[in-house]
Amino acid sequence: MPRLDVPGASLYYETEGDPDGPALLLLHAGIATLRMWDPQVAALAAHHYVIRFDTRGFGQTTTENVEFSNRADATALLDHLGIARATLIGCSRGGTIAIDLAVESPERVAGLVTIGSGPSGFPVVELTEKEDALFDKLDAAFTARQWPRLARLEVTLWAVGPTRKAADIDPAFLALAQELNLRNVIHATETPSSLPLEPPALDRVSDIEIPALITVGELDVTSALAHYEFLLEMLPQASGCTFRDTAHLPSVEHPLEFQRVLVSWLATNSL
Repeated sequence: MPRLDVPGASLYYETEGDPDGPALLLLHAGIATLRMWDPQVAALAAHHYVIRFDTRGFGQTTTENVEFSNRADATALLDHLGIARATLIGCSRGGTIAIDLAVESPERVAGLVTIGSGPSGFPVVELTEKEDALFDKLDAAFTARQWPRLARLEVTLWAVGPTRKAADIDPAFLALAQELNLRNVIHATETPSSLPLEPPALDRVSDIEIPALITVGELDVTSALAHYEFLLEMLPQASGCTFRDTAHLPSVEHPLEFQRVLVSWLATNSL
């Protein structure tokens, strides 16, 4: 299993495709691991060098309880693989990391794709009553240190979404979403401290002058929908796509549809 030792951690990563091809760095959501990208990797690797890793606190990466930078970890992996520039593809938290990295190190980023993500520093968005109630359940499980319950409630909020019921969901997708997040329960008591981008990306995204594909699921939470509209307006070269009948994980729930949109966008922008 390939690993990269960085200060205070051992990053688990995987690569596929020709190392001389255009590089893609895939950054997973906070309710998943690098396994969330399994459905797309083969198609992407046909014409790209596909890189993905488990960030600290997730999957098979191990970490000490130290201060660290997700941006520095991603850059260290690119350096280790000899990649000067990559297109960053991030879902949720992974997309926020990608935006931060594009702001901090624009010379390393050729293109940007986000799924249900917002820039760091985005103000708090007023939620619906149902969303507030779901977050209250998450907070209660966290306080009680009920980690498996917390993981399942996170899937209910994000993957199912606030406007659907679990019974409305394809059972295979729901089982996969649960599996992806339950793999992170082993990290629940770890406390590495992520160093934020200063100043945050909120007022700096207009400087991201590269092709950007901003996407969201139509049934995502209110904050994710607000992030989508903001990024679409503020990024100079942004195009957008709203995926129907899905919430926070469109690339997992509708993998072929997401793959079609992504591959077409990459080709159109020569990335």
